[in-house]
Amino acid sequence: MNGARCLVTGATSGIGEAIAYALAARGAALVVTGRDEERLDALERSLGARPVRCDLTEPGAIGELAQAAGPVDVLVHAAGAGQYGRFVDVHPLQLEQLVALNVTAPMALTAALLPGMLQRGTGHVVLVGSIAGRLGRGRESVYAATKGAVALFADSLRAELAGTNIGVLLVTPGPVDTPFFARRGAPYDRAWPRPVSAARVAAATVDALERNRTEVTVPRWLSVPVRLRGAAPVLYRALAERFD
Repeated sequence: MNGARCLVTGATSGIGEAIAYALAARGAALVVTGRDEERLDALERSLGARPVRCDLTEPGAIGELAQAAGPVDVLVHAAGAGQYGRFVDVHPLQLEQLVALNVTAPMALTAALLPGMLQRGTGHVVLVGSIAGRLGRGRESVYAATKGAVALFADSLRAELAGTNIGVLLVTPGPVDTPFFARRGAPYDRAWPRPVSAARVAAATVDALERNRTEVTVPRWLSVPVRLRGAAPVLYRALAERFD
């Protein structure tokens, strides 16, 4: 990571902020983006990062961000939002905004920066998903669907880029102790699994980058239900209903 040019979206809070700090500790040259100008200024002061204020859902914002960032070696998609509640109560505008931020924005920004990576013959795309996107979750249907789309995008893009020296890393965290739950409008209400720290997710992400891994799940044991769902979906559903 030393000297690598890294763009981190959603860098003003939670996992994105923790990843920015972890990359800076490895000597990366950072461009950070988010909507909170004060937090961006703090990252500039503490990490020497170049801040770019950006709402990824605004028309034209992706192109402006790509131009401002310049050549990027590592693109980290950490920006995202949650949703909690019955699907029938989801407002169409909320659905549109979640898809725009969680799915369309990372695809569009990747499309803007990937040609440069291919031309230089090196690069890495990091997509922060969620365990909800691998297993599904009641009352989080829209959020889970958007993160499921992120996981499939990672798999598909990785297959397309095979042999190009462009890596694609999917990060699948379980619940993380960040402002995410407060912002979605409902606290985390499960006794298990316990939330992990954003710093733990960031450390696992940077380690996976340096090892050129394709996937990392935090905590690692959560990969077990993901594999079980794929290998024995009937058994998985029975267990999920029992322990949910």
